Amino acid sequence: MTRPRTNDFEKSFQQLEKIVQRLESEELPIDESLELFEEGIRLSRFCNQKLEEVEKKIELILADAKGQPRVEAFEPEEPEEETAPE
Repeated sequence: MTRPRTNDFEKSFQQLEKIVQRLESEELPIDESLELFEEGIRLSRFCNQKLEEVEKKIELILADAKGQPRVEAFEPEEPEEETAPE
């Protein structure tokens, strides 16, 4: 049995967080800032792609009237708009 390989999404997301922290907290030369920004964009796109792939695979298992499971595609809920208190 082979061991599962390290989660690429988790590693990429952690790298992205580190890049954001560096860009926010350090005075970096413009060239280094640009390189970090470009790497951050690449990681962000990769993470977004992985999330979209996972979202497509998510299925809900529901019981029908006879108690038998049925499979439906996952439909994310639309967030409700918050109203300001009066």
